[in-house]
Amino acid sequence: QVQLVESGGGLVQAGGSLRLSCAASGRSFSNSAVGWFRRAPGKEREFVAGIYWSGGRGYYADSVKGRFTISRDNAKNTVYLQMTSLNVEDTAVYSCYALMKVAPFSPPRDFWGQGTQVTVSS
Repeated sequence: QVQLVESGGGLVQAGGSLRLSCAASGRSFSNSAVGWFRRAPGKEREFVAGIYWSGGRGYYADSVKGRFTISRDNAKNTVYLQMTSLNVEDTAVYSCYALMKVAPFSPPRDFWGQGTQVTVSS
C-alpha cells in the first residue's frame, strides 16, 4: 500500500548539479523519518542524508556535507535531494528510504524505493 518512487537521476559532469525526488503514495510522510542511501559499484549501501518530517532538520554523511541538501514538501508528499559540486565518487544508485508508522499502536516499518542511477563523468 505504501510505495516510494524516485526520479531525477541521470548523467552529469563533475562539478555539476542534480536534484533527486522521492514521492510517496498510499500514506503521508507525516511522523516519518525519510532519507537517501546510495550504493556505489563494488561497495555496500551507505547513508547519504536524512530528515525528520515533523522537524524538517537534515542530517548528512560527512562525505556529502556542504554539497547536498535534503528537503521536503508536505503538500506534494515528496522529499528532495539537491546535489551540487558532484564528484566522480558520487556515482551510485540512490535509493529513497522511509521509516514510518503504518498502523496505530504498532512499531514503525521501513520502505525502500527502487533506486535511481546517478553517474558523474570526469
